[in-house]
Amino acid sequence: MTEITLENISRRFIANNLQKSEIMAVRDVSLKVKTGGSLALLGPTGCGKTTLLRLIAGLDTPTTGEVLYDGLRLEEVPIQERGIGMVFQDYALIPHWEAEKTISFFLRLRHREREVPERVRRVSKITGVGIETLMDKLPRQLSGGEKQRVAIARAFARDLQVLLLDEPFASLDANFRASARIELKRLLQEFPVTTIMVTHDQQEAASLVERIALIREGTIEQTGPYRHLYTHPRNIFVAQFIGVPTMNRLEGVARDGKWYGKQFGGYPLPTDVANDTPVTLGIRPDAIQPHLIGISAKIDLIEMHFAERFTLLTVSKGDEHWQIQTELTPNYKVGDTIQCQLNHAHALFFNTHTGEYLSPFLHDEDMPLN
Repeated sequence: MTEITLENISRRFIANNLQKSEIMAVRDVSLKVKTGGSLALLGPTGCGKTTLLRLIAGLDTPTTGEVLYDGLRLEEVPIQERGIGMVFQDYALIPHWEAEKTISFFLRLRHREREVPERVRRVSKITGVGIETLMDKLPRQLSGGEKQRVAIARAFARDLQVLLLDEPFASLDANFRASARIELKRLLQEFPVTTIMVTHDQQEAASLVERIALIREGTIEQTGPYRHLYTHPRNIFVAQFIGVPTMNRLEGVARDGKWYGKQFGGYPLPTDVANDTPVTLGIRPDAIQPHLIGISAKIDLIEMHFAERFTLLTVSKGDEHWQIQTELTPNYKVGDTIQCQLNHAHALFFNTHTGEYLSPFLHDEDMPLN
């Protein structure tokens, strides 16, 4: 297995326009993935996560900085010794090759064809999916889920040291995505390799990897386990990106050590803030509940989440609105007025101008990746 280190990686592109303007897809990224560790590059569309994965794979070259495999510059490691298996979003299967030829390509290059049946049998046994039945089929004869399984089997049917996954489940529907995650998790438990995956789905990231690097506009905002990013976000962007449903954001000001907003207020701040400083309160929807007494608000939207067994209410008062996650019940109606009570023990506070988390202690969000 391989330890991967990125040292001040940047990637600049020249836009195809008359001004020849520059686009910084990746900005001064440094991180380390330990041998056998796993990391998800998570972020919104266009944030640079796929570009970063291509740099790690050696499919692209950084404008500045170094990619190191076990302390060696990537370009100094012969391609045949890198041990990289990559699963692309579109699976990248050769159209005129049967699945057997695709899966066995690496071993056939090294005249190790005899190992192919055992590799396929082992992958099938671990995932619980009979890949053997797909071996004589061309890509056009395979469903999306079958193509994905062939692509993953191809990655594992080699001397794998590093597994790179670029949105591997994006083309699958919800049911197949759930089962595919389980199959991949079983493989990673059986074949512990250094794994980096790109995804915009935080559920995938939370279930498959140890740590997450949340990226915005080519820059890493925060790294750490999913739970750490959820409970100790570095800034308002992290707080609102991590967590489903999305965190509520209520504007207010500091006054005499407490936070006051348009509707809610009087909650103690965790650190000293000058009076009249704009402060944003972040609160998860499950920390605001209907109550016998509280702030009156009108129900604008009702979303029933039957599988997750909760109802999400969007409510408003004046020009402010927020979401409430409550029990699964059909008793609410759009237009009803309810009383809302906020559990301020679960509130997070942020400087409105900078977006930074207000904390009385040194923030430890960038937990080491080595």
